Amino acid sequence: MTDWTTLVSAQDLAAQLGREDLIVIDARSGLGDPEAGPAAYAQAHIPGARYAHLDRDLSDHRKRNAGRHPWPDGADFTATLERWGVSPDDQVVAYDHGDGALAAARLWALLRLLGHRRVAVLDGGWQRWTALGLPTDAMVPTPQPSRYPGNFDQHRLLDADAVRAHLDAGGLLIDARAAERFRGDVEPLDRVAGHVPGARNRPYAQNLQDGGFKPAGELAQGFAAVMGEQAPQQTVVMCGSGVTACHHLLAMEHAGLPGAGLFTGSWSGWIDDPSRPIATGEA
Repeated sequence: MTDWTTLVSAQDLAAQLGREDLIVIDARSGLGDPEAGPAAYAQAHIPGARYAHLDRDLSDHRKRNAGRHPWPDGADFTATLERWGVSPDDQVVAYDHGDGALAAARLWALLRLLGHRRVAVLDGGWQRWTALGLPTDAMVPTPQPSRYPGNFDQHRLLDADAVRAHLDAGGLLIDARAAERFRGDVEPLDRVAGHVPGARNRPYAQNLQDGGFKPAGELAQGFAAVMGEQAPQQTVVMCGSGVTACHHLLAMEHAGLPGAGLFTGSWSGWIDDPSRPIATGEA
């Protein structure tokens, strides 16, 4: 049986619905309206899908000075997986609205950094699923609670001090925000505009085409243009709050470039300390 570890097509997922080891998770969210996702889920979702809330399930807002979407502790996230009935060997598929796959990529990264191998994102998300007329319903499943031991690979999760040390040692930092935010021309979400000195910009939108991800070969070429000779293991990705950066982790792994780190607090975590340096303009 085929394992899905990065992306899965709507047609392939539809053909496997009902598999005992398949757990589908709806991660639709609205950054401007946190309850838009739950409302959409309540109206209709892929049959059997659980719901993952970006703020309540995929972040820990009890943490301070850790950015707008603080990375949860391992014990809290594994408890969430147990509530969803996810076991370490299950095939998990996450989806959100469409090609951005932002919250779904965040869920993918949480599971991958926990060591879960069989996890993928639905390419094209809910938009492609419904455009193809694939089945939906509004039934909320009642999963059988599971056991999920484990913790995150802390070597790949960096705070601001670790990112500064990473850059000082010659490592690469890739910022997934749009170019105008990276340059500091505009800043719609955070109180300070600009970027971490030494970072390079590759907007996450460059991973996408035609409502889904680019082919693996094109993604590899795109990342090679910004990475140069740096290995993925010497690369850290960031964004505004640690969500969009997960899109890069997913795209890189799909391109055969696994192992990059994540600046969990990202820009919103960097600027929590006003003494940290800020750059504007092109990298």
